Amino acid sequence: MDGTVEHLGWYAIQVASKKEKLVTSVLTEKGYRCYLPLYPKRAVWSDRIKVTSVPLFGGYVFSRFDVRHRLPILVTPNVLSVVGNGKVPVAIPERDLDAIRIALQNGLAVEPHDCLEEGDVVRVTKGPLTGIEGSFIQYRGGCRLILSVPLIQRSVAVEIDRFCVEPISKRSACEHNARHKKAGISGHK
Repeated sequence: MDGTVEHLGWYAIQVASKKEKLVTSVLTEKGYRCYLPLYPKRAVWSDRIKVTSVPLFGGYVFSRFDVRHRLPILVTPNVLSVVGNGKVPVAIPERDLDAIRIALQNGLAVEPHDCLEEGDVVRVTKGPLTGIEGSFIQYRGGCRLILSVPLIQRSVAVEIDRFCVEPISKRSACEHNARHKKAGISGHK
């Protein structure tokens, strides 16, 4: 693709669910440089275990292109948008993608990890608390799920494995701290 170096950048392209490989193939055929990091995921069935390569960032494909000429990308089937600030695409620093490439090329164990932050509202996905929602904090080197009874303004902290929760929504640190201050729980290490 033509474009001066200063206008070329790596961008995240949001794509339809389960269409990452297809979009990567189509964009590559159109002449765009694409990057779709994959990792091996084990699927366990009653009669066998199968390892498949799945996208590290589900729903996203990375591509290097001149942002001024993005229309051919946007009209590609299964492309939803170029990620940015509002309608303005924002380039991803190449060093961020290089770090992921290096980890994958060196055979390191890599898996998706959400950007879970303190105060985020989470839902437990595994174990005896499956389906329960609360706030996520880190306390004394471990992860805790804050379960609250707002009517009496009291909370409890339950130790939980970080990989047993998924984010539901973001909550500001101020709201989080105010909510849990009365319970005597600090969200800081």
